[in-house]
Formats: sequence, C-alpha cells, structure tokens
Amino acid sequence: MLKWALIFAVVALIAGALGFGGIAGAAAGIAKILFFIFLVGFVLFLVLGVMAGRKISGG
Repeated sequence: MLKWALIFAVVALIAGALGFGGIAGAAAGIAKILFFIFLVGFVLFLVLGVMAGRKISGG
C-alpha cells in the first residue's frame, strides 16, 4: 500500500511540474488516502502484535 502511495505521489509531482493540475490533484488525493490507510493498518497491526506478544510471554 505504501508503494502505491509513493507511486501516486511521484505521478502527482511529475504531472504538476508539467502543468497538468487536474491530474496532479487527483493523484495527490489518491496518494494521501492510500498513505492514511497504510498508516491505520500499520498502527493496528503494531498494537495487535504487541498484545499477542504479551499474551504468549505471559506478561
């Protein structure tokens, strides 16, 4: 997911540099959405991993 967010961010930068404002805005919006979905998933799995680690170790 992070890979796709970075790809859309690069597309937005290139499109913006070439003067395609609509495409740049759309690509930037998609990149932002994908990044926040990645961030929520990362934090969720981090918390689940810590909780499972405590349960396995008995702490």
